[in-house]
Amino acid sequence: MRRSAIIGIFLACAVVARAEPIEFSGFVAGEVRIFPAEPKFPAQHDNTFSPSLALQPELRWKLDEDNTLTLIPFGRIDADDDERTHWDVREANWLYNAGDWDLRVGLGKVFWGVAESRHLVDIINQTDLVESLDEEDKLGQPMVNLNVITGFGTWSAFVLPNFRERTFAGPKGRPGLPLRVAEDLAVFESGDEERHVDFALRWQERVGNFDIGLSHFHGTGREPRLVATLVPGGPVFVPHYDQIDQTGLDVQATFDAWLLKLEAIARSGQGDTFFAATAGFEYTLYQLFESSADLGLIAEYHHDGRDGIAPFTIYNNDVMVGARLALNDQDDTSFLGGAIIDVETQTTFTTVEFATRIADGWKLEIEGRFLPYVANGTTESNLERDHALEIRVLRYF
Repeated sequence: MRRSAIIGIFLACAVVARAEPIEFSGFVAGEVRIFPAEPKFPAQHDNTFSPSLALQPELRWKLDEDNTLTLIPFGRIDADDDERTHWDVREANWLYNAGDWDLRVGLGKVFWGVAESRHLVDIINQTDLVESLDEEDKLGQPMVNLNVITGFGTWSAFVLPNFRERTFAGPKGRPGLPLRVAEDLAVFESGDEERHVDFALRWQERVGNFDIGLSHFHGTGREPRLVATLVPGGPVFVPHYDQIDQTGLDVQATFDAWLLKLEAIARSGQGDTFFAATAGFEYTLYQLFESSADLGLIAEYHHDGRDGIAPFTIYNNDVMVGARLALNDQDDTSFLGGAIIDVETQTTFTTVEFATRIADGWKLEIEGRFLPYVANGTTESNLERDHALEIRVLRYF
């Protein structure tokens, strides 16, 4: 773990002697990934069943009404991918809450965005890509974060020292890439490398039926360019981290059963300045067939105008359709399914998710990710044999 994470742990623990009784929670999870097809690349493991074990304890100290310390480490042991066997500190921070303003110092997690299938504006935390391809899992980010509530919205300012590099699967990992990602050879545009200090500012407000967020980020881009490079051991991908400026807008409008959603960014620093957007809706059918269940119908469109120099994206001209079913039963059972379809090549990526409580403190999650059709010569073809079904049992404490 880098020095920033260790410093964050000490920050959270420094005044524990003064704290009230610690609130302790978290989970341990046993997981198995099932790969029905043989791997595409010879270095990848060829095990049909790939187990792992994850642990995430959460500790919170309430020092008084205004001061709180939080510590959330995370670790995973994976049977087949050495890079997926890893640990991180998701959060280790001190929060001072003064009512109309608050200050957070340490490692933290911040989420921005409203869309279902892609979060363009979410840029504070680095992606923990070895956990999942959906980019929902994030590494803890060292930060000083000030939030101020005013009569004209909430203003959030961030100072972000010590950059976190993106994690990638190892040569044996699935899903994977045709070449190993040489994270130890990472190249930074800034001479300060990981020590570059980034800045971000966000304004958010509710205006009538609209929740609006406007943000700007200046610093080291979280998406690296993967440059094929020949090294003594053979060809590898070398991550290149550029200095970027990104302005983001997210809007969600609520009209009865309708949610209208928009995320849009303009980014410079990676090739030509480009614009990207995700726009769509979610329409909910409440008490379906006079039951307690709710069914949400989801559709989104993705546009991405980046050129070939910037990091690759599969979301350049795609449509996402899906549905979310919440049974609203005592076990909190839910289903989510969707497909992302490339308008030009018809390459289709599908996901299904199921979750339910199976006993007091126990939860079952099942996720499936499949590529039913992949056009020849596309980057997605690297993943065409990595269909996977994940079965996860979590014990909360």
